[in-house]
Amino acid sequence: MSEISGYEANQFATVSTYFQLDDNWKMRTGKGVSVAIIDSGIDVSHPDLNGKVIESVEARVDDRKVLFDPSESGDSTGHGTACAGIISRIAPDTEFYSIKVLGAGNVGNSQAFLYGLDYAIKHRYRLINLSLGTTKSNYFNELHDLLDRAYRAGCIVVAAANNLPQPSFPSVFSSSLISVSKSTETDPFNFGFRYGEIIELTAPGVNVRTAWLNRSYKSLTGNSFACPNIVGIIALLLEANPTLTPFQVKSALYALAKENQAEKENENKI
Repeated sequence: MSEISGYEANQFATVSTYFQLDDNWKMRTGKGVSVAIIDSGIDVSHPDLNGKVIESVEARVDDRKVLFDPSESGDSTGHGTACAGIISRIAPDTEFYSIKVLGAGNVGNSQAFLYGLDYAIKHRYRLINLSLGTTKSNYFNELHDLLDRAYRAGCIVVAAANNLPQPSFPSVFSSSLISVSKSTETDPFNFGFRYGEIIELTAPGVNVRTAWLNRSYKSLTGNSFACPNIVGIIALLLEANPTLTPFQVKSALYALAKENQAEKENENKI
């Protein structure tokens, strides 16, 4: 049993939050938890994902407006399929919603990215996987506002850090989302927490074997593939504790990461 405590500020006051987390959450499967993958699409025919993708939409820019149409184009690059595959391995009963904003070469329109996040928030998907971002500072305010909306709507946004030594948005907005970078750890349950860092959580992201295009598999490295490991963990937590707020989820992850660190330290003493 893990005891979780913290203080959450809202527009009226700072509220103390305390709850207990039973260890049986690790035995859950993510059933009933909706996960939006804002990415390059998902290959719905992959055996690891067949029947798990509830809806696929694709961004279309029309006279400076971004519209979302039902999509059967699948995955442009394999990136979105890889992310969904990692989540599915940890939480096999999650429900996926593919929001395609990237095309060939994982290149996309920045406005499509923003509207994709807006689409996910409006549909109140419980979890939003963002294994993408932008280094363009002119999108700072729009992204910040969107993340505040997501937080208030109860949507938990998990974003990958930039693979290059340059800040990217929205991963640096750690107050309103969960930011993740890669570690060499192989067990997704042994995620870590870097105290005082902007990119707080670490998860497996080196040679991660996952689903790929044409019903195949591939070993991949990058922060993009650390992010869905944390999303999978959160899906298990939410099935076991469906009323958790974004702040409580973050608090739970921090407490569990502390336990992981303590276990490693004890093992090193033996």
